[in-house]
Amino acid sequence: MLSTAVRRLGRRGRLPGALALLRPLHASSQALASAAEPEPVPLSKLKDQFLNATSSTYLEELEERYRSNPKSVDKSWASFFHSMDMGVSAETVAEAYDKFERGEVSSPLTAAAISNQTIQESMRLLLMVRAFQVMGHYASTLDPLGIDKRPAVKELDPAYYGFTEQDLDREFYLGTWNMEGFMAEGRQVRTLREILARLRETYCGSIGYEYMHIPDSERCNWLRARIETAEKVEYSQEEKLRILDRLSWSEMFESFLANKYTAAKRFGLEGCESLIPGMKALIDLAADMGVESVVIGMPHRGRLNVLANVMRKPMEQVFSEFAGRKPVKGVEGDTYMGSGDVKYHLGTSYDRPTISGKRVHMSLLANPSHLEAVNTVCMGKVRAKQYYSDDHNRTRNMPILLHGDGAFAGQGIVYEALDMSQLPDYTVGGTIHLVVNNQVAFTTDPKKSRSSPYCTDVAKALNCPVFHVNADDAEAVVRVFELAAEWRQTFHGDVVIDLIGYRRYGHNEIDEPMFTQPIMYQAIKRHKNALQVYQDKLLKEGSVPKEQVRGISDKVQKLLHDAFNHAKDYKPKKGDWLSSYWAGFMSPHQHSRIRNTGVPMDLLKEVGYAVTKLPEEFTPHRQIAKVYEARRNMIETGEGIDWGMAEALAFGTLLAEGNHVRLSGQDVERGTFSHRHAVVHDQKKGEAYTPLEHVFHGQRPKQFTVSNSSLSEYGVLGFELGYSIENPNALVIWEAQFGDFANGAQIIFDQFLSSGEAKWLRQSGLTVLLPHGYDGQGPEHSSARLERFLQMADEDPYKLPTIDESKWFIGGHLGSQIQSVNWQIVNCTTPANYFHVLRRQLHRQFRKPLVMMAPKNLLRHPAAKSPLADFAEQARDKDIQGVRFKRLIMDESSTDRSFDPPTQEDFKRVVLCSGKVYYELAAERAKQGKQGEVAILRLEQLAPFPFDLVMREMRRFPNAEVVWAQEEPMNMGAYLHVQPRLQRSMEATGREVPLRIKYSGRPSMASTATGFGEVHAQEQADLINNALDVTF
Repeated sequence: MLSTAVRRLGRRGRLPGALALLRPLHASSQALASAAEPEPVPLSKLKDQFLNATSSTYLEELEERYRSNPKSVDKSWASFFHSMDMGVSAETVAEAYDKFERGEVSSPLTAAAISNQTIQESMRLLLMVRAFQVMGHYASTLDPLGIDKRPAVKELDPAYYGFTEQDLDREFYLGTWNMEGFMAEGRQVRTLREILARLRETYCGSIGYEYMHIPDSERCNWLRARIETAEKVEYSQEEKLRILDRLSWSEMFESFLANKYTAAKRFGLEGCESLIPGMKALIDLAADMGVESVVIGMPHRGRLNVLANVMRKPMEQVFSEFAGRKPVKGVEGDTYMGSGDVKYHLGTSYDRPTISGKRVHMSLLANPSHLEAVNTVCMGKVRAKQYYSDDHNRTRNMPILLHGDGAFAGQGIVYEALDMSQLPDYTVGGTIHLVVNNQVAFTTDPKKSRSSPYCTDVAKALNCPVFHVNADDAEAVVRVFELAAEWRQTFHGDVVIDLIGYRRYGHNEIDEPMFTQPIMYQAIKRHKNALQVYQDKLLKEGSVPKEQVRGISDKVQKLLHDAFNHAKDYKPKKGDWLSSYWAGFMSPHQHSRIRNTGVPMDLLKEVGYAVTKLPEEFTPHRQIAKVYEARRNMIETGEGIDWGMAEALAFGTLLAEGNHVRLSGQDVERGTFSHRHAVVHDQKKGEAYTPLEHVFHGQRPKQFTVSNSSLSEYGVLGFELGYSIENPNALVIWEAQFGDFANGAQIIFDQFLSSGEAKWLRQSGLTVLLPHGYDGQGPEHSSARLERFLQMADEDPYKLPTIDESKWFIGGHLGSQIQSVNWQIVNCTTPANYFHVLRRQLHRQFRKPLVMMAPKNLLRHPAAKSPLADFAEQARDKDIQGVRFKRLIMDESSTDRSFDPPTQEDFKRVVLCSGKVYYELAAERAKQGKQGEVAILRLEQLAPFPFDLVMREMRRFPNAEVVWAQEEPMNMGAYLHVQPRLQRSMEATGREVPLRIKYSGRPSMASTATGFGEVHAQEQADLINNALDVTF
């Protein structure tokens, strides 16, 4: 009786040549063992005569062995017999092997499977695979608590595509060209059951992948090749032990703190402890792929754990901080400790070794409780690191941002940061976003805190891959963290990990979550922690002995106890995690000498010619050509330097001295008021040229950077702040389109810029330009809210600085007054003073933020011009040594700048003012002929207040009444700031102190300005006249 295979083949009489060359691997019968092995028969000789006695016997024996045990024959023969059992014709099998012999297909089994598939089945199969790729995450087991119940996805059911139970053991081929993963051409044929199992393991397990929204086939294929592996990826025992060790440190650190400090807020990581092994694996792999520096920005949740276990902050120091001990005083006379901050806002830095023997420098930025505020600060710091380290490919410096689930969906700064991610002058080569997803935001359920299925959906707008992962599956966590690192280093783009866990306690440890989430917290109380889950897994699969698991726990517990005991004697030191660039810079309690900011005339002219030169073949707009021609003429004549030219000279001279200059903001390349024109555009070719990039031969690329930003204030200001804290040798400027737009970035001003040095001992020399001035443009474009910045100055209005009269003429008479105040607020009225205040930012041994009320109509005001000599290094005033920023500009009638100048007793009134209102006051005074009756003083620096110079003017004008004039309403502007300081100055000079300083300005208002042109003009005329009217 012939076998089934022989009978069916007999109809065609052709044995596949490739199979004929195979020899049986095992003999299943004594007869077969004693029989002589048939000689292989070449395909060319088989033809229709192959079924001779020898070959038919051989085939029958193989089939007999296959029926007894399919594994006893070679896989190719097993597939052959299985294909025939499934109804594939003998002709089809034979033809498939013929094609394989001729090299027309990569696998004979593939060809055979294809021939047995209808076109409709192939299409449905491809649609089913795509459904898993697109929607498989909806069926993933992502919630460790199992309370997030989702409806079944019908597109993931094979029955949806017409497949039945009978199809499960049919073999199918999925290959398509230019595709990786399950649909790759080279993948072996599998049964539908096997295909479904791998699809479900891959897309519906502990990881939910979202990447099919990315409109780039190369990137999708790259991910598929790593996600859709032929077999499930398994970690070695060594790797599993490493994960266990890191997870043990994470969980046991939190448990230890919970036992020792039961009443303390620590915002623990319980419920997402696998973050720590994930982060450490990410950093290890990133270091292997070339990362040398990692900057981390994160909120308070889990911060102590990251500090201790990722950043390697000494455990003794962490425990000491729970006792609230303040740091010991610094060395070399530095006694400044600032106001400090709570332990879960602090940062640190560390050079961390990796498992492969490399070292990576890590910085964790300090941040406030304002969630997500640190995002762009972190990005800006990384961008600066990339500039200073010549990291042009942006692969050696990497940012990691941690987020909360509620904050990632709810805070607009998240989108601002994502939007900046690929902008040429803001990209950092990709940020890795880690969302620590507690499935609750304080007390708010997800369904009330976002409108999308996932908190991470905003990231898909920027084509970022998103990996959702169950925080209880430690190995899955490590896998996606490593995948994220590989993605970032390969494609230099953002990637998001959604670590879905829970929060074992309330928002803080003394909060009661059962008030608002009773069902969730009942489930949490019953639920094992991630360490217990992983220990059970390892013991169940037998990959790690029980003794080894216990040994790791015992080791960690002992080290924690030892550190706790040593913490009692630990003497915390003032944190010093500034980069080496900051060595030698002074704290507010260390006296820094005053440096001059004037520049040699030869250098001024050299820079002036360089920044006004355009290439010969360049065709600028005819009006821009006139601007540049006029600027060159300013240099040649030495007269009439305007605002735009003064700024270019400040930038150019700083560049020539080897500094870095970066200017950023909305429309800054041209300037909101068309005054800067730092970038010029060729009218024929459309090419751009930036003269300040060519100040001197060999200038470093990007040493001068000017960039129009996205239409963001919050995000961009944070970015520039981060950029400024990396290296002090840079003038970093953010300019608002209009000053009042700065209130969109108020969090950065409040939480970082004004208080960062006091809270975190971190200096910044960031300069902020806020266009300000009342020109009749209405409420939204008049005021930069000067009063808010002055209110945040931490200066005592009644405490006079110590004045050393012997150093008066060299500018060193004030000691460290300007160092002791948190920031500087200025309102310049001359181009030369603007030049000097910008240069002053770098020509000192400390850094302070500078907030400047930038002018609008002074940019082209005929009187707001300065001679080139005012920029030079030789002072034109008697006895003054060196040229510096003038904090107060005297009345035009005064010439003596000494400590005790000759009195001018004929003056009846001294009008003090700040900003562009001076020019209107001066013009009206000249019109009224009151130059010998009313003196006008300009306060160019409002904070720190120039007590010394104001007192000098009080001595100069002993008989004059003091009036403050301003354009702003009384409840705004500088009036309430200067009033107590003027009174204190008058008291110190022995003058009668009025109950209140006389005021000339707009009355108190709710709005910053009127929207009616006629009303504005009348208000302006009234305040000018009242200021000059000695009877008012």
